[in-house]
Amino acid sequence: MTIRISRRRLLTTAAATSIGVLAMPYLSRAADRPQITHGVQSGDVGADGGVVWARADRPSHMMVEVATTESFSHAKVLPPIAALPESDFTAKMLLENLPAGQETFYRVRFRDLAHPAISSEPAIGRFRTAPADRRDVSFVWGGDVAGQGWGINPDDGGMVTFATMRRHRPDFLLHSGDTIYADGVIAAEVKLADGKVWKNVTIPEKAKVAETLDEFRAAHKYNFLDDNVRAFNAEVPIFVQWDDHEVTNNWSASKQLPAAYKERSIGLLAARSARAFHEMYPMRESLAEPGRIYRTLHYGPHLDVFMLDERSYRGANGENQQTAYGPESYFLGPDQLAWLKRGLLNSRATWKVIASDMPLSIIVYDDAANRSGSEAFAQGDGPPRGRELEIADILRFIKSAGIVNTVWLTADVHYAAAHYYNPDKAQFQDFEPFWEFVAGPLHAGTFGPNQLDNTFGPEVKFIKAPGQGQQNLPPSAGMQFFGHVRIEGATGQMTVTLRDRADVALWSTTLDPRPGKPG
Repeated sequence: MTIRISRRRLLTTAAATSIGVLAMPYLSRAADRPQITHGVQSGDVGADGGVVWARADRPSHMMVEVATTESFSHAKVLPPIAALPESDFTAKMLLENLPAGQETFYRVRFRDLAHPAISSEPAIGRFRTAPADRRDVSFVWGGDVAGQGWGINPDDGGMVTFATMRRHRPDFLLHSGDTIYADGVIAAEVKLADGKVWKNVTIPEKAKVAETLDEFRAAHKYNFLDDNVRAFNAEVPIFVQWDDHEVTNNWSASKQLPAAYKERSIGLLAARSARAFHEMYPMRESLAEPGRIYRTLHYGPHLDVFMLDERSYRGANGENQQTAYGPESYFLGPDQLAWLKRGLLNSRATWKVIASDMPLSIIVYDDAANRSGSEAFAQGDGPPRGRELEIADILRFIKSAGIVNTVWLTADVHYAAAHYYNPDKAQFQDFEPFWEFVAGPLHAGTFGPNQLDNTFGPEVKFIKAPGQGQQNLPPSAGMQFFGHVRIEGATGQMTVTLRDRADVALWSTTLDPRPGKPG
């Protein structure tokens, strides 16, 4: 459930109301109070505000105070919102019409619905609204969390990459998907190649694949048990999208579920997963299409982020060799493709970041063991076929419309790379050169590298991946990767840096913005 708060209401809440709520009595025994179970989050922050999220342990009212100072002097108390069993006691509040470029602090409590005099201890978070002026913008991105059985290991410092990213004080995290591994078991111990033992924090729900709504919810809540993740979430807003492992590996409507699943309907699993996904993240929800994940996030004059959904509308994961566009070759689907074109055409931001949960030219097989079927865009060398027809269409449109400064950011393949797309090296050449940057995993097994296809002429400018015979490296091996983007306010230059969990800058490039057509 989401509540909207107008700026007028936010800024004119009576001081007496604030005092009355803050002065409510508490029981002396902390165990009798509601608990905030998994920290706080903010997300989908724009120039006018953002969404805040928290979860209680019982039916409660979520109460939020908002201030522009860390001391919470002159804090405004917002009307409460219910956290009920139907949403697993999660609640989201949309704070609107805040000043642009404003450091905003929020304090969350939960008030017991059965005993209104009893409230939780507070939890505090912060975010900065997007700028209205051309100030510097900084953000991080990556994907793939708690995959391949690598969960929270306190002996290894937990999910270390989140602590590393937090030290950069980014404006937001662009989470490229595989936020969970609903199809992955988290065992108490995993024996490593060197004979040592990786020891996971475990919960009962992660002893099997997720099938019920509560099991999907539990997979998200498992990640929030990590101290690094909770500290990061309290300070850094998240722009989140999903990929396959929120449901199961390589899922599409044609997915044949393995024997580990008692539930045989992929559609039902996807529906349960989607509900849990929306409950667990601070997303601005679509009124036009409830549950929609693709959306545009405007982050000041220099940046628009186009968040894609490459799962909900795709055709079957078949061979995808069609030469004519139709339902079998859908990946984004016609409606999302039209939305992306409109958004790019209307954007006045210096940079248009296209957040794609899957890379454009890295070949990912649906059946990796037999090297068959198509999971991603890439269909192999040659002219565009199958799902590549959508990419050819959007690249041709970008060129013909005179749209400049597009950058693609992605994850999924569990290694770091930088690809420069050169039409002179491509089979399909009707596009302007552009960059694609790949980051991840944030906390999962490290794999790769994968084969590239030549349809759109990718040139590998950088790659960091395990060697032969070293697949599925644990996080403790250090090959966990994230990307960092900095846009300089004065010049509009974009610097992209690929880093590892130790914060070593592995590779970097600075891109100069090109002037666009007058608009």
